[in-house]
Amino acid sequence: MFNIEEELKKLPNKPGVYIMRDKDDTIIYVGKAISLKNRVRQYFRKNDKTARIEKMVSLIDHFEYIVVDNEAEALILECNLIKKNRPKFNVLLKDDKTYPYIKIDIKSDFPNVIITRRLINDGSKYFGPYANPGAAKEMVDFIKRKYQIRQCRNFKSNTRPCLNYHIKRCLAPCVGLVSKEEYRKQIDEIMDLLEGKTDKILKDLEIKMKEASSKLDFEQAAYLRDRRQAIERVSEKQKVSNISENNIDVIGLFKSELEVCIEIFFVRGSKMIGREHYFFQELRGMEDKEILSGFIKQYYLDNPNIPNKIMLREELDDKEAIEHWLSTMLGKKVELKSPKKGEKLRFVEMAENNAKVTLENKEKDKSEIMMELKNVLQMEKLPRKIETYDISNTAGEYTVAAMCVMQDGVIKKNLSRRFKIKTVYGQDDPRCMEEVIERRLKHSIENPKGGFGELPDAIFADGGITQIRATKKAVQKYGLQIPVYGMVKNDKHQTRALMDENRKELEISENLMHLITRFQDTVHDTAITYHRKVRDKQITKSELDDVKGIGEAKKKALLKSFGSVEKIKQASVEELMKVKGITEELAKSLKEL
Repeated sequence: MFNIEEELKKLPNKPGVYIMRDKDDTIIYVGKAISLKNRVRQYFRKNDKTARIEKMVSLIDHFEYIVVDNEAEALILECNLIKKNRPKFNVLLKDDKTYPYIKIDIKSDFPNVIITRRLINDGSKYFGPYANPGAAKEMVDFIKRKYQIRQCRNFKSNTRPCLNYHIKRCLAPCVGLVSKEEYRKQIDEIMDLLEGKTDKILKDLEIKMKEASSKLDFEQAAYLRDRRQAIERVSEKQKVSNISENNIDVIGLFKSELEVCIEIFFVRGSKMIGREHYFFQELRGMEDKEILSGFIKQYYLDNPNIPNKIMLREELDDKEAIEHWLSTMLGKKVELKSPKKGEKLRFVEMAENNAKVTLENKEKDKSEIMMELKNVLQMEKLPRKIETYDISNTAGEYTVAAMCVMQDGVIKKNLSRRFKIKTVYGQDDPRCMEEVIERRLKHSIENPKGGFGELPDAIFADGGITQIRATKKAVQKYGLQIPVYGMVKNDKHQTRALMDENRKELEISENLMHLITRFQDTVHDTAITYHRKVRDKQITKSELDDVKGIGEAKKKALLKSFGSVEKIKQASVEELMKVKGITEELAKSLKEL
């Protein structure tokens, strides 16, 4: 039995990482401390804790800790544990969108320039991210038009050059028509361009252009002139301010009642090359500096594009540890700066204003969707929580169901639930629907604070009037007044309308149609995935599963060697023992089948 008070007394006055776990042994929070003794004890003492921390502490069943030598080591360990376990009370990068980067494999003798969404520590140079994928494509297209680099993905030696050489789009390294050194000069110029060092490029091009003219090589001079003009145009598009830093990320944060938005500007060589934003929920009780610290540690953990300087409003408590960690990863000094005046402060404010606009636009979109739903469904209050269900089976066998939730206009995949049908046999979807909804409603009635949460404001049935009636029957059994609507599909499998219990179709806008179609697709996919899992498990089940000591690996090995359970039964003990992992004792057990 873990006694928290007794364990608190044992905490060392040393730096380290602490791990909070609930009664199911699930990690719910990971933190670092200069002094484990002082930091961990604070959680369990009476002081002015936020509602979020109060809730977390109420769930702590036991904790553990790892002692390290210094705060920098604690920070690295904390980052890795958060990434691996994704504790619910830490700041988590939940946004699953990936932005494109431009990648140059500088380890190659003749590098190519490509777009990728995967950041790998493979020694390549990555430029970006580009919040607008079209901008990344436009830049790569520009490079491949203005520079004579290879266009092929897989480089190999050839006996003759391809068409790109003949139209002067490639120098044909595949047939040895250009040296590594000459080819590398182009790559170096391209990297300068992507880093925003256009002044240097333009100066070099001007010199080369004059040299070509003096040699009467007017064709080369014209080529260099066109490249110079194109780079000038690209350079003008990228200028954003008079800020003098060459390689910085600017982070702005804005909070609303429900969400937090963090916006990052990527500035290279006084030019903005991109931006991106992330949303976080349920962080109202956290201080800005705590949110920013958690975000920075996660964001830069596996990011090879670490800048020399990060600018943000707040001065972080663990600023020095983060600077040391980032500097170690980059191989040169990285600074966290909180400007107080001038152009740099204005740039941080610009990032914050953009975070505000981004969040307001998102909430406006959600608000409009919610108001439309309220009006379409003719409800007195906003339908903040909507649930939908789907049944999946194969000819009445392996029948399962799925439930998905839409909260405040957002589909919450983490709130999805799966059910095995217990009381219905054969093909009867309406009765299956009735059983599942009865079971779901019972959970919330008996335990409102349980895993299913509060009762829904509305239920969307995946189907027409038959499914509506089955759902309504389950709702009425508990005397509840939850409205039920059907989702009617068109020929393209999109939700064209909602249907009420009187078979009246309710017209919806295109935006709402897309949202409900995604809602319907999500529950459908969840149900099918679970059905396949249950079906495959039942199909692959055999008598071997009942033999103690025979796991999945040994079962596969036996079936691979003998082909069937019948042939395994017919085999001798000696023959069975020839299979890897089968001992004499296991072989005798198999003979008893």
